[in-house]
Amino acid sequence: MSDQEKIESLFNEGLDHYRSGDYFEAHESWEELWSDYYLEDRKFIQGLIQLSVSFVHLENNNLKGAKSLLNKCKEKFMNFKNIHRGIDANKLLLELDIVEKEYDGLNSINGFNWEIIPKI
Repeated sequence: MSDQEKIESLFNEGLDHYRSGDYFEAHESWEELWSDYYLEDRKFIQGLIQLSVSFVHLENNNLKGAKSLLNKCKEKFMNFKNIHRGIDANKLLLELDIVEKEYDGLNSINGFNWEIIPKI
């Protein structure tokens, strides 16, 4: 497998995991991509990692960690406009604002509305 094929494979593997709600495994695939290849859009990949880990923290009832990583990923995505790697970065940022408001209203994860997780 060529480097480019491996890069695409890891990216798509992460997407598949994320879309199935397996945020930890999404993080693992994207982390491998981020650490093994110095990509031009590595900040975007790092944002995806942080987004996934935000939801891992939420699943583990670590609301402080979830909020922190959500803020970090938003900063990364602000550097990208329009469609990037098939993901609408502008729409994603709007959806992350909704998640952030939901996080701010929580005392524990029990009331979190998982339906608002951004679809990427």
